[in-house]
Amino acid sequence: MLERLITDVAVVAVLGVGSYKLGALDGKGALSAALLGLAVIELGGIYPFLALLTFVVLGVLATKYRYDEKRKKGVAQSNGGVRSWGNVIGNGLAVVLFLVLEKLSMMDTFWAATFSAIATVNGDTLASELGKVFGKRPRLITNLRPAKPGTNGAISLAGELFALLGCLVIVLFALPLTQHKLQMFVAVLIGGFIGVNLDSLIGATLENRGITDNNSTNFLASLLGGLAGAGIFYILS
Repeated sequence: MLERLITDVAVVAVLGVGSYKLGALDGKGALSAALLGLAVIELGGIYPFLALLTFVVLGVLATKYRYDEKRKKGVAQSNGGVRSWGNVIGNGLAVVLFLVLEKLSMMDTFWAATFSAIATVNGDTLASELGKVFGKRPRLITNLRPAKPGTNGAISLAGELFALLGCLVIVLFALPLTQHKLQMFVAVLIGGFIGVNLDSLIGATLENRGITDNNSTNFLASLLGGLAGAGIFYILS
């Protein structure tokens, strides 16, 4: 038990330092990511940890992809794409909460919630960062009126496809943890996709009114996406 803990601490520490050195996170962000990663791997084991790690890697790549082009358009991630602790907590807190519930209940329903939450943040990041590049004629999710790229709540066909792809990648990490593989596949894919679009809806309403910021929007969307995935899994099972 102690040896495993020491190994886990070493792994997340290396990854935290790496994310800082690569310019993905600032110092506080790297520390927060290491602590959150440790909580995830201790509560849920390797599969949710790898799913979150995949989200981080894909998020960094998507953010850096054609960054100068996005910067010239005024839609690039601030601070050169370097994220801090608020972004880490906003994207990961719901995951930890669902893992605690899974640990207490030992129910596959909360595995579905956990991976749907990760699918939400992964799908949202890919939709946002790559949709700014490939999305044509974005529209506001609330009324489908034309919107500028990068506007809170703006969606595009390309963005929706990237969101679906981002959710699909995370589904693969959930399947080994359950015997109900088809139900888990459907629940995480649809739950995550619902979460992505709820993120856009929250952005277009609460965030635009100053009630939430980007980090709290991410948390609410991942929480709701996780609950959607859990509900779908429960109904199908």
